[in-house]
Amino acid sequence: MEFSRIPLNALRAFEASARLQSFTRAGLELRVSQTAVSHQVKVLEKILQVSLFKRQPRGVSLTDEGQALLPVLSDAFRRMSDALSRFEDGNFREVLTIGVVSSFANGWLLNRLGDFSSLHPHVDIRLKTNNNRADLLTDGLDCFIRFGDGSWHGTEAIRLFGARLFPVCAPDLAKEICEPPDLLERPLLRSYRLNEWALWFQTAGLPSPRSRGWMFDNSLAIVDAAAKGAGVGLVPVRLFERDLAEGRIVQLFDIGIETGSYWLTWLKSRQETTAMQAFRSWITNQVAAET
Repeated sequence: MEFSRIPLNALRAFEASARLQSFTRAGLELRVSQTAVSHQVKVLEKILQVSLFKRQPRGVSLTDEGQALLPVLSDAFRRMSDALSRFEDGNFREVLTIGVVSSFANGWLLNRLGDFSSLHPHVDIRLKTNNNRADLLTDGLDCFIRFGDGSWHGTEAIRLFGARLFPVCAPDLAKEICEPPDLLERPLLRSYRLNEWALWFQTAGLPSPRSRGWMFDNSLAIVDAAAKGAGVGLVPVRLFERDLAEGRIVQLFDIGIETGSYWLTWLKSRQETTAMQAFRSWITNQVAAET
């Protein structure tokens, strides 16, 4: 089939009608009459030689063929809209999609990202926060700031800084904890990395207690729970300086452990764009200046 034979208006009429489940509402969105929408859909059905809708007294519903076509067209129109929106006043806005661990985003990146945007106003930043388990390819990320040892298959990685973990808790609970052994009988808020508390107790020269306490998939939740008095959390305090300064949480001891670092990563197979290069240069300079 020659796709050039299919009018764009017919595709738009079908996509809007299928998404809104109504020729009338599609007409309002496209600013044409209900009759015009219905006509364009019939044109498309004639070209494809299939029925895309089941006409019913109180509206329309999709046939199997229509259901198969809708997501493809919706995605195509969304991508065209995104691409066209990148042109502004004769300038091309480059999109940069960054995946970032939630704690790093809230504790470090968001406080500084405005500086990058002021230096690169034509880069359109899109942030996707996660709990360190996103995928660069399937999630459509240009780069990914993640926690670990820097070794990920098929990935380039630049170390930003270490994530030294210290125990923290609510101020009232901190008054009851004077020495590291006092933690042996306290609820310990744990991450999905189960060895962290065991390593901390080993570093403190203490036997590791039986695991108990709530488990979380990110440090933000651990800090919130600790601030509410649920127990003692083990978190990268560098990312929670505001919470410490405001007195929501208290760091208990100077004994810390480091099980990994934060890294800027991107696929080796991904050709770096101008925006990716600009972001890499900016963030490494920021880290170097602060260090």
